[in-house]
Amino acid sequence: MTSNSEHYGEFSGYQEELLAQIRNWLREDTGSGDVTTRWTIEQGHQSKAVIHAKEPGIVAGLPVAALVFQVVDPSLSFTPLVTDGQAIEKGSILAEVNGSTHAILTGERLALNLLQRMSGIATRTQSFVDQLQGLSTRLVDTRKTTPGHRLLEKYAVRVGGGSNHRFGLYDAVMIKDNHIKGAGGIAQAVSRARAHIPHTMTIEVETENMKQVQEALDAGADIIMLDNMSVQDMKEAVRFIRERTPHVKTEASGNVSLDTVRAMAESGVDVISVGRLTYSFHNLDISLDLNAKKVR
Repeated sequence: MTSNSEHYGEFSGYQEELLAQIRNWLREDTGSGDVTTRWTIEQGHQSKAVIHAKEPGIVAGLPVAALVFQVVDPSLSFTPLVTDGQAIEKGSILAEVNGSTHAILTGERLALNLLQRMSGIATRTQSFVDQLQGLSTRLVDTRKTTPGHRLLEKYAVRVGGGSNHRFGLYDAVMIKDNHIKGAGGIAQAVSRARAHIPHTMTIEVETENMKQVQEALDAGADIIMLDNMSVQDMKEAVRFIRERTPHVKTEASGNVSLDTVRAMAESGVDVISVGRLTYSFHNLDISLDLNAKKVR
């Protein structure tokens, strides 16, 4: 197999975290060992396996699949035949794996699970991005990700042509309805947050009507989320914000679907956040087929 660094790509800053997760996921699946492979296939048996798509879509996760097989057995050879972000057709060969049959079969399910999931997210994301052709509005994800998989799922969104919202609770202030209730109002919440955050951090306020939009502007919000508003109300809010404070960014959220996303973008918002990119998608159907070679 090629070296570690060749497979990390965008995960280079999270090498140890990602490897630790892969080891834990493998441990969950293998436990004390793959008893089926152990007792049905001779030790030393070698195979070539091909990973192929059973339906069209956007591939994402090949570097992660490579790392799974590397963790199982560093002597395995993993050769990608397409690249992440590439459109694939039914029957497309995505990668080849060569080496120990035991190791290939032990890593097969985890590698496929991750590859299918990430490719499903990338495919889903591109379907939304396609609806925004010709418009300047950016499509972003949310924190509605699977625990333990956020790094991979947000990567898959980028592969599909989308962008990432904040990664967690620590990298931006987002004041939502419950924060507003707890703080006693939008002005109080923004003021308290502004007093503590560094000057490089932004404050976003979730609003549901024009009264709250005005309160958020008066409080000095950097980004105003227009949550569950009608398209007409969004247009009014965007116009009001840009006439009064042009530098404040707008984000639309809530009940975004393939049928509604373009009309929402045409309201003039800068960003549309879509939770269903990472929680409501179809895993791409991807399989691994083994071609036995020999017993050493």
